[in-house]
Amino acid sequence: MSRFALHLACADYSRVMPLAAGIVRPERIDLTLTLGRNGSWPDRANILARILRENVFHGGESSMGGHLLRVLRGDRSFVALPVFILRTFGERDLYVAKDGPIRTAADLIGKRMGLYSWVASGAVWYRHAMVNLGVPLEAVEWWVGDVNAAGETSHAADLPEKVKKAPDFLSKLLADGQIDAMWSPPRPNGFDPDNGPITRLFPDFRPVEETYFNTTGIFPMQHLIILRRDVWDAAPWIGKSLVQAFQASNAAFEAAQTGFPDAFPWMAAEIPDTRAILGEDPYSHGLTDRNIHALETFIAQALDAGIIDRSVSVDQYFADYLRASGE
Repeated sequence: MSRFALHLACADYSRVMPLAAGIVRPERIDLTLTLGRNGSWPDRANILARILRENVFHGGESSMGGHLLRVLRGDRSFVALPVFILRTFGERDLYVAKDGPIRTAADLIGKRMGLYSWVASGAVWYRHAMVNLGVPLEAVEWWVGDVNAAGETSHAADLPEKVKKAPDFLSKLLADGQIDAMWSPPRPNGFDPDNGPITRLFPDFRPVEETYFNTTGIFPMQHLIILRRDVWDAAPWIGKSLVQAFQASNAAFEAAQTGFPDAFPWMAAEIPDTRAILGEDPYSHGLTDRNIHALETFIAQALDAGIIDRSVSVDQYFADYLRASGE
């Protein structure tokens, strides 16, 4: 039986390497993966943009927030799969001036907060983290703009009335004292945990992120896999095959780390400690109860921030996949 040729693109995440290397193969699919390089933020941003605007790829990594807007607008040009290729906690990405006025989360109230995008998936989770730190969305003055260089993030969406466009790069504004804190996925220019001028609000961020997880039950997913509509319509069965393949790639990666934990010298101690907190499969794909809870929270937070004007159900978000997979 011939295999369906499929070309996807994503960042060079370690958990997709078994797929990229051919150690794991999707059933009935001849998969080619084009990867980013060296964990580069600009490289990943370029890949995400190319997936949306070019026909070079059949699909690949995409913003959860971006697809939420497509669903809301009735744009059926792409189909989302519950393959949550990027997950990360956000509290590590809250930066302040080393000698500035912010020492605790409560100090953020009434201050000027930089944010790299209003609608990006990471921004949705940052605001959710901030609320869980006791700082309501309306308690800060929001400034949105690029962190270190022009074009890092798309700012095509209109900003809410009370959200301001940053007059300069956020890293510069923070170092100069024109904003008091910022949320940023890429490390801002000037970041140095010891010598400043920019440092993390939570240098020891793990306990804060553990508290977020214990409170919410969420390990935030930010990006997923999408497929072009024409590719999906030609073979809708590929959705379930890909979800299973990415899950198998997760398992292969986990087995490698457990068998030869040599990426860092104390990984053998770190893995069981992390599993004790997050569970056995924190990077799981598919529509599990935990993933549905996180998705519903994400959509509710997007509604609270004014990104969407009405709610969308998880079934609506993954309507094509659910119809084809029978889940």
